[in-house]
Amino acid sequence: MRKSWLAPSFIAASLLGASIAAAQPMTPPNLPPPLVDWDKVQIKTTDLGNKTYMLEGQGGNITVAVGSDSIMMVDGQFAPLSDKITAAIKQISPLPIKNMVNTHFHGDHTGGNENFAKDGVVIIAHDNIRVRLAAGTVSMVNGVRTPPRSADYLPKITYYGGSFPVETGGRQAQLSHIANAHTDGDTWVYFADADVMATGDIFNNLKRYQNIDFANGGDVRGMIRAMDIFIKTAKDTTKIVPGHGPLATKADLTVFRDMLVTSHDRIKKLVDEGKSEAEVVALKPLADLDATWGNNAQHAESHTRNVYNSFKRF
Repeated sequence: MRKSWLAPSFIAASLLGASIAAAQPMTPPNLPPPLVDWDKVQIKTTDLGNKTYMLEGQGGNITVAVGSDSIMMVDGQFAPLSDKITAAIKQISPLPIKNMVNTHFHGDHTGGNENFAKDGVVIIAHDNIRVRLAAGTVSMVNGVRTPPRSADYLPKITYYGGSFPVETGGRQAQLSHIANAHTDGDTWVYFADADVMATGDIFNNLKRYQNIDFANGGDVRGMIRAMDIFIKTAKDTTKIVPGHGPLATKADLTVFRDMLVTSHDRIKKLVDEGKSEAEVVALKPLADLDATWGNNAQHAESHTRNVYNSFKRF
């Protein structure tokens, strides 16, 4: 059994780094319940075609691409699930895992880093992820600090520009950075040979508001820019692995983008009128959306605050 210490993973995830939700008794869609029986978590595998797969468990979705002599992963969920994830991949192919991409720094996507690195997996990410993991993060909401991560936890290969190609066993993946979207270090991954797109937490397919981690560089405007890129890239047949939720289609991207644009436009108008954060929250400018996209009243309020703070911090 490999390392399964969890507490920092929860602190690192987007609940504590990003929004007013950190101070409220709620669980947003990108974190598991506070108490998880890891023994009961099952890893579900979906075949996307051309030796490419989506794995679902507890935490962010995983994409697996099998090459001629090795395997590439996108994200690794929580540390207590590393053995189960490895076993699920072994059911797909006996080949070794060579590379794993981190789509962003939150612990429900990077929690398995140290375990996989100790098995020889090379972790790849945008350099902003390495910087945040190495330094530790502080929640602007409640001051909780995530300590700096170990050397094994940190990405070993990082990139700085807009895109970065990675080859694993003959499989080509295009990594692309979206500045200031869900965080300031987001990477999305496209496997052209399988027409599979892994979005990370820029997009979820839960029909719920996605957290915008403004404390760590997130911005609703970057989220919209990213969705525009996704929609332009995707075809009607593209298989889209969201950060959370079931496999998605191009139509799902459009619905999610429309929600973000409406949120942006309504709250930006109030910001331009000089309204304070408290005044904007009290006005409930997204009340009609909240019924569909809000997990509960606190989650809905958190989204309004996150969008508001996008305009105040950048």
